[in-house]
Amino acid sequence: MKLQHYLGGLEGLPEEISLEKRVFVEDWEQRIFGIHVAMMGLSNHLGAALPEYPIGEVPTAFQDQWTWADLRTGAEAMNPFDYFKFRYYEKWLGGITQFFVDKGYVTEEELAARIAKPAPLPEPEATPAIDDQVVAYLRKGDSPRRDIAHPTFPLGSAVRITNVAADAHSRLPGYLRGRTGTVERVFEGDYAYFTHTGDGIGDPMPIYIVGFDPVEVWGPRAEAGPETLYAELFEAYLAPIEEEL
Repeated sequence: MKLQHYLGGLEGLPEEISLEKRVFVEDWEQRIFGIHVAMMGLSNHLGAALPEYPIGEVPTAFQDQWTWADLRTGAEAMNPFDYFKFRYYEKWLGGITQFFVDKGYVTEEELAARIAKPAPLPEPEATPAIDDQVVAYLRKGDSPRRDIAHPTFPLGSAVRITNVAADAHSRLPGYLRGRTGTVERVFEGDYAYFTHTGDGIGDPMPIYIVGFDPVEVWGPRAEAGPETLYAELFEAYLAPIEEEL
């Protein structure tokens, strides 16, 4: 959640935000969405996920982990100017392509040759086991809940949001770093994040809804009125407010 993802009331942006309502603007966007879904359904972490899938028995050449966290990491790694330049699924295409290059499934030279001389792709062989696995994943999903909640902070707790060092991917909105808020809800379970981000999340932990006074977040620029900003945050991003002696 870096600058280009959570602007947090930033003013003076060069262009108005696009309100495009179509899910897919170009036909190829449907294909990149399908590729992403297939990658998630064949991700090797599903063997240890809930519900457990027999992913080791599926005859797929895809042997890596791919979750929403991996997709987001690719987008967050983009230069912010490029991020604003490309449309939604163009960002997906760039992240997925770089993943396949980094993992050795395809080379940049092969991609360049394909772009220079387009040709119809060969028809894939029928693989019912792969199709069944992806369909099962679409129906059952992948629950991050691992246990009942074991919260450190009860309802009504005043907390300060940590200012942990930024990593390749984070679920902490940048504009909340160092701000204080109040725990408004504790979710019913401890939830894992499928990737260890390096800034504290990954293992199962409680998730909270924390309420913030807009003045605390944006200072005098906040609009007047009885407003509250709410954010869902992993426990690793919360710290107690120490009482002054």
